[in-house]
Amino acid sequence: VVDAVAFSVEVQAAMRERNAEVPQARRLVYRIGINIGDIIVEGEDIYGDGVNVAARLEQLAQPGGICVARNVYNQVRDKLDLDFEDLGEVEAKNIARPIQVFRVVLDDKAAVLVTPVVAAPVRVAPLRRWQIAAALAVCLAVIGGLVWWQPWAPKIAPAPQESTALPLPDKPSIAVLPFDNMTGDPDQEYLADGITDDLITDLSKISGLLVIARHSVFVYKGRSMKVQQVAADLGVRYVLEGSLRRAGNKVRINAQLVDATTGHQLWAERYDRDQADLFALLDEVMGKIVSALAVQLTDQEQQQLARIPTDNLEAYDNYLRAEQGAYSADFAKISETLSRYEKAIELDPDFAEAYAGLARTAADVWHYDMDTVLAGPVARKRAYEAATRAVALQPDLPRPYSVLSILQLADFEHEQALASARRAVALGPNDAEAYINLAHVLAYAGSTADAVEQADAALRLNPKPPLGFLLIAGLTLFLDRQYERAAELIERVQRATPNDTSSMETLAMTYAELGRTEAAKAQTDNLLSSTPGYSLASAETAFAHHRQPADLMHILDAFRKAGVPQWPFGFEGRSGDRLDGAEIDDMLFGESWSGRFQKSEPFFLVFDQKGSFALRSKGHFNTGTAWVRENSLCLKSPTHLMGRESCGPVYRNAKGTRSEKNEYVHVNGLWLFEFSVAQ
Repeated sequence: VVDAVAFSVEVQAAMRERNAEVPQARRLVYRIGINIGDIIVEGEDIYGDGVNVAARLEQLAQPGGICVARNVYNQVRDKLDLDFEDLGEVEAKNIARPIQVFRVVLDDKAAVLVTPVVAAPVRVAPLRRWQIAAALAVCLAVIGGLVWWQPWAPKIAPAPQESTALPLPDKPSIAVLPFDNMTGDPDQEYLADGITDDLITDLSKISGLLVIARHSVFVYKGRSMKVQQVAADLGVRYVLEGSLRRAGNKVRINAQLVDATTGHQLWAERYDRDQADLFALLDEVMGKIVSALAVQLTDQEQQQLARIPTDNLEAYDNYLRAEQGAYSADFAKISETLSRYEKAIELDPDFAEAYAGLARTAADVWHYDMDTVLAGPVARKRAYEAATRAVALQPDLPRPYSVLSILQLADFEHEQALASARRAVALGPNDAEAYINLAHVLAYAGSTADAVEQADAALRLNPKPPLGFLLIAGLTLFLDRQYERAAELIERVQRATPNDTSSMETLAMTYAELGRTEAAKAQTDNLLSSTPGYSLASAETAFAHHRQPADLMHILDAFRKAGVPQWPFGFEGRSGDRLDGAEIDDMLFGESWSGRFQKSEPFFLVFDQKGSFALRSKGHFNTGTAWVRENSLCLKSPTHLMGRESCGPVYRNAKGTRSEKNEYVHVNGLWLFEFSVAQ
C-alpha cells in the first residue's frame, strides 16, 4: 500500500508536468482512489467490495488528485512524508458503511517522492509477476480517467448499437441518471434527486433531443450499473451521470457526459459553488450538454431554459422536497407534499412550477379518491385554480396544461381538453406525462388511432414506465381493437400488482373480445371479489366521458360478455315491482329512509323539500342532490364517481317488512339501498 500511494503521487506529478506542454483539449487528467480490501478475480475482471470502495474514492477525488480510505491512511501516514486532509465520513452508493476519506495533499513534499523514469523494465519471474499484479490490482483498477475529449482511450466498454433494447432515434438521445448523494446525510437525498429532475425537465423542453423520463432513469437509483447497459436498456446514445455533495451553503457537483456507443467521455466537470448560485450552475451544465451534443435551440427553447424558477432559495428547497414526495403512494407523504408546495407558493407567490406541482398532486388526490388526504371536490377545485394560476404566470410551462386537460376531459369538455393536452406536448416535446395524457384525452375523444400513436411515444420516452402509463396505453389499445397488445401491457401491470382493480377491468374486457371466455370470467370474479358493488351501471357512469357513444357501448358490451352484472351486488328486480315516478316522488322530498346500505351497513338518509340529501352509515357520510327522471331516482354526490349523477329504479321488496326496514330497494351505479320510509 505504501508503494501504491507513492506510485499514485508520482503519476499525478508526472501528468501535471506533461500537461503543462499540452493544449487543454488534449490533456489527460486522472482521479485516483486507493483502498485496501479483498478482491475477486475472474478472467480479466476484478470486483468485490474492495474495488467498489476504491471506485467511490476515485469519484470523490479532484481531477489530478488522490483520495484514500482510512485503512490506507493508517498504513502510510508514518511511512511517507505526505500531508493528508480529512474529508470526513461519506455515505457511498452500494457500500454498507460510511467511508472515512482522506485527500493526499500534492505539495512540495509530494514532489520529493518523484523518481526518474526507469529506462527499461525489470524482469520478474512469472509467479512473482502474478503476485505483484494481484497485490496492485485494486490500485490500478480504480485509476479513473477524467478526460476532455479523448477518443483514443474510452473510459468504458462501448455498447454495440445492435444490442439496444430500443432502436436509437434519428436525433441525439440522452438519459440523465439520478445524481449520487455524496453528502453522507440521507436528508439531502431530495437535493440530488431535485437536480436530476431539473436537468431532465429542462432537457425535455428541447425538441432536438430525445430525453428519457424520470421514472425510467430512477429505476437505476442506488444500483451499480454499467453505463453502456443503461444506454442499451433505454435505447439512448448518451448518458449523463453525476454526484452532489453539500456542506453548509456550499454545493459541489461532479458531472460527466458519456457516448455509450463508443465509450468516449464527451465532457466532464466539477463545480464548487454557493447554494445561491445553484441555478447558474445548472444553467452552465445545460449549456455544456447542449454544446457537446451540437443541438440547435429554437428561440422559445432558449427563453424557457434561460428562465430562473424562483429567486427564493427557501421556496425552491420546499419545491424540491415536494417534488420527491409527489411520486409516493403514501397518503401521509402526499399530504406533506401538498403542504410543501403551498409553503413554496407562500414564500414566492409567483413561483409557477410550484403551482403546477400543486395542481398535479391535487388532481391525483381527486382522481384516485384520496379522501383522507383531501376531500374530492376541494382537491379538484384546488387543482383547477393552481393549474390556471401556473399558466397565467408562465404560459410556456407544460405541466399545468396536462393537468387542465384531464380536468376538462372529466367535465366532458373534449375540445378544450384536446387543446390543453396538445399544448402540453408542444411545450414539452420530451415530456412523457404530456404524451400519455394526450393519448388518454384522444382515446376518450374518439381518436383511438392517434391515441395509440401518442401512447407509443410516451412509452418510448419512458421505456420503464409507471403502471399508470401501461393502464392508459392498454385501454387505448383496447378501444382501437388491438386486443393482443392491450392484453400484453395490462398483464404486466397485473403481474406487478395482482390486486389492482383497473387491470382486472381492462383484462376482463380484453379477454372477452379475444374470445377467452374463462379468462375473462376469472378477471370479473376477482373484480367482484375486491369490489362487490361493481356493475355495468357503475362502469357506465365511470366511463361516461367518452365523446363517441359507440366507444362507451364497446366497453359495456365487453363487460357484459365478461359476466359483469347490470347492478351492484348482482341485484335483479322484477318489472312488476318497479315504482313509477310519482310513487318515487311521494317517498322522496321531505322524507327519511332507514335500512341497510350496500348489503351490510345500517344507514339513515334524509331528503329536504328541494332534493338535497345527507347519507349516514357506519362507513359513509355523503351529501348531494336527488331528483326523479323517467321513473328513475337519480343521486349525485360531489365525493363519488367524480361528482357524476347515477340513476336507477326503485322496487317494492315482496319479502320485505317494516320491522326489517326493507320494504323497498333502490339501486344505481353507486349504491344499493334496502329501506323503509321513516314514519
